[in-house]
Amino acid sequence: MAGLWDEEIVPLIEATPGLRPIAVLEEMQYRHPDRDLSSARRTLERRMRLWRAEHGPDREVIFRQSHPPGREGMSDFFDARALGVTIAGVPLAHRIYHFTLVHSGWEHAEVVLGGESYTALAGGLQNALWLLGGAPREHRTDSLSAAFANLDRDAREDLRTRYDALCADYGMEATRNNRGIAHENGSIESRHGHLKTRLEQALLLRGSHDFDELDGWRHFVAQVVARHNARHRDRLRVERPHLQPLPARRSCDYDEARVRVTSSGGFVFRKVFYTVHSRLIGYELKLRIFDDRLELFLGGTPLETLPRGRPPAGGRGGHGYVVSYHHVIHSLRAKPQAFANLTYRDALFPRTEYRRCWDALTAAGPLRQACRIMVGLLWLAHDQTCEAELAAALSAILARGELPVLEELRSRFTRTEGDGGPDVPVCIPSAGSYDDLIQGQGAAA
Repeated sequence: MAGLWDEEIVPLIEATPGLRPIAVLEEMQYRHPDRDLSSARRTLERRMRLWRAEHGPDREVIFRQSHPPGREGMSDFFDARALGVTIAGVPLAHRIYHFTLVHSGWEHAEVVLGGESYTALAGGLQNALWLLGGAPREHRTDSLSAAFANLDRDAREDLRTRYDALCADYGMEATRNNRGIAHENGSIESRHGHLKTRLEQALLLRGSHDFDELDGWRHFVAQVVARHNARHRDRLRVERPHLQPLPARRSCDYDEARVRVTSSGGFVFRKVFYTVHSRLIGYELKLRIFDDRLELFLGGTPLETLPRGRPPAGGRGGHGYVVSYHHVIHSLRAKPQAFANLTYRDALFPRTEYRRCWDALTAAGPLRQACRIMVGLLWLAHDQTCEAELAAALSAILARGELPVLEELRSRFTRTEGDGGPDVPVCIPSAGSYDDLIQGQGAAA
């Protein structure tokens, strides 16, 4: 390094503090091709490290904090696609909401199907607090930028106001770590990694990443978290008396919207088409929007709950569909040929057996006949409430290499007048017996 260190290298690293030793070495080799510096790398690394310790810029200091019981809880989300979970063989794109009490390490986690929305945060946080039975004095999150990324300024401010009001309902101070400073949320960030590892190991022990239904995966996550919390039982016992009592009822954890049911027998909400009963065509409905469901109201009257749909990945594949053949089968029965080119036909099949039946019918015969038989089968499943039984029968027929005969299946599954179930005798007591009962209760009091 004679003639290089003080004259060239020190001015270089003073001007550009982020330079790495290998980059400095390559620059010196370029400037001085007549020198053999191939063996100088370790020397250069040592001297640059010592120089930075004596003369380098100030570095950020991490201030370790004490966390008294009952003071702080933290929330965050993490992407769970790397876990490789599938539902009935279909990869599940989802996140996991994660809450922890910093002092005791008690945790709550739940599956989130959408993004980092206010409804997911509010629902997950309240589920955690009611399961815990109390609330900390402070609730810390990141900057919530992901939850508000696609909103305009007024909408972002509205959601921040709602979030602050939610925390106020539980007596919690809402705090946020500074944007881009991950270690300020370190108590939850490090636990993300631990929870991911626990879930990965539990899935390996289970022997499969596939679940028949989404509820099975949700229950699995809850079990893994419960086993972890059991190991922190003593610390939680110390922290629980310091938690604040819960309010009398849960706060609002949903968004609202209004939609109008079109002549197509449904409505479009956020690029997803939902079917409803045809008698609602032309009516305006009020929606309560949760992460995993929509609750439908006509005025103040609750109608039904639909699973929350999501548009195709990337937003360029058209609409998503949440449809039920029960909603449209009455009209489809009158116009069975509409089934052939129905835009949401593939989403209308209630089970895979019905889809396989449709493929077999279209491959074997005229399209008109296939539509008539398929609509007839759906009507039979609806009218006789035999969807599962009919699916099993169709599977057996297809396994034999045969096609379903609609008339035979109708005669097999149509219940007669006397097939309504066993007679249950009901003895109606006399009105006077109620007077005797009331008088007996009064005497006992």
